Amino acid sequence: MEVCPYLEETFKILGRSWNGLILHYLSTRDEYKAHFSEMRRDLRPITNRALSMKVAELADAGLLTKEVISTNPPSVCYHLTEKGVALARALEPLETWAHDYIDLKEKVQ
Repeated sequence: MEVCPYLEETFKILGRSWNGLILHYLSTRDEYKAHFSEMRRDLRPITNRALSMKVAELADAGLLTKEVISTNPPSVCYHLTEKGVALARALEPLETWAHDYIDLKEKVQ
């Protein structure tokens, strides 16, 4: 049996550290967007450098866009694209599965 190349490419994106969590995080936000500082605060323990690299990676994949807001100092906001929203929605059954089958109490010990 051959592995589906489309699914293989999808897992290449989702299999990288933080990518799935960033997509999920943005999918829970109003209008699917958040400022860099909000993501940095809420996605602990990610570093500024790692977050910068990951959002650039996701933008290169067409899953989110970057908006620089002209304030003093300037702020940066990231939005899920239509493609990003579709992938985030496809992850919802995985979240349901995780709630049903992952025991976080075992992980804490």
